[in-house]
Amino acid sequence: MPRARRIEPKPSEAPQGRPWFVYLLECRNGRLYAGITVDLAQRFEQHCSGKGAMFTRLNVPRLMLAARPCVSRSEALRLEARVKRLKLPAKRELVAHWPLQLPLGAGGNPLRSG
Repeated sequence: MPRARRIEPKPSEAPQGRPWFVYLLECRNGRLYAGITVDLAQRFEQHCSGKGAMFTRLNVPRLMLAARPCVSRSEALRLEARVKRLKLPAKRELVAHWPLQLPLGAGGNPLRSG
């Protein structure tokens, strides 16, 4: 019989008062991926290195298109679920309403893969 994995509870609030984000990635094949995180740059790097979601292992991310802050993890999960139900044109329309406002690194946009 397989052993049950111990699952640690996830905090409902982001560490140190940081907001949760719902984000949209554009993959190299044009598909979009929605997810949640408290650290956009770190999560994008995880997706690009193959350590993110199965979807982004199969559909390599090209850039982060948009992000929207949420006050709690539960709010972010609810919004992510609504975004994932949208058709592609509606998801692309969100990009205009969710500007990605992050400081650029020395090498350009830190949320753009090579």
